[in-house]
Amino acid sequence: MSLTSGIHCPRTPLRRFLDRELSAGAHLLRKNYRARHHDDQLLLPGPGMGTEAGTVGTAIDYRLRLAFTTVKPVDPVAILGMLHLGTDDAGQIMRAVGKELADRLKETVLRLELDNRDLPMDRDQDEEEDLARLLIAAAWYQVNYRTPIGFVYTPLAITAREDPGAFTLERLLQLPHRDMVADIVAQLSKAADGPLKALRDRSRPEDCTPGPTFSTHHLTADADLAVDGLLLDFKSTRATRTLRQAEAWQLTGYLLLDTEPATGSTPSACT
Repeated sequence: MSLTSGIHCPRTPLRRFLDRELSAGAHLLRKNYRARHHDDQLLLPGPGMGTEAGTVGTAIDYRLRLAFTTVKPVDPVAILGMLHLGTDDAGQIMRAVGKELADRLKETVLRLELDNRDLPMDRDQDEEEDLARLLIAAAWYQVNYRTPIGFVYTPLAITAREDPGAFTLERLLQLPHRDMVADIVAQLSKAADGPLKALRDRSRPEDCTPGPTFSTHHLTADADLAVDGLLLDFKSTRATRTLRQAEAWQLTGYLLLDTEPATGSTPSACT
């Protein structure tokens, strides 16, 4: 069971433990978050975003990780999604296109030297838009591993099944709406001038771990990024002044699952 599913279901042992031991809720943590929050202009998604806000959130998570370390240029969960496809014509072509996507993404990430501290966090507009399309496509593949039922409703799966013979990498990269691409580029631009810039400047790629995992016999969890002992979990949301109780408990869950003494990670929420 994943950490987030364990938190959201009130009947799980984890949720019952949190309800019992933290009966006062996450009030102090949420109050501290609000006190540290600085009012700033909120980026609102364009009308072309539709129901794909979650996909954009995953893609910007990918992009922020790559600004710190490119040790995993293609997200491992996206690769698993590429491998867990059916054996029918559509499944085989989606798998083949997924391999091309992974190769293109790896080449692009390494060519742009995204984790090079001598270069800014963001690249020029055209490069960032191309990269955003690659990351959105990778995020769709991730859905296939995490939520196979939801994957069938992604533009990727719908397009591939409509006409497998015409489904290519170039066709896949045309699918993300321009508002989705623009949202990712805009979010990165804000991050490049915010607190993450200072953290990136004072860290080294080798001190950063993308997608650190925590697991026990009953629970598994993967965060977004660990930077020299600081654990970060990125949230792409309109409600930037609010740290929901589920999100606070998610950070608490990382602490409970971090049983390795040498890790020394301190969870942090970033929206």
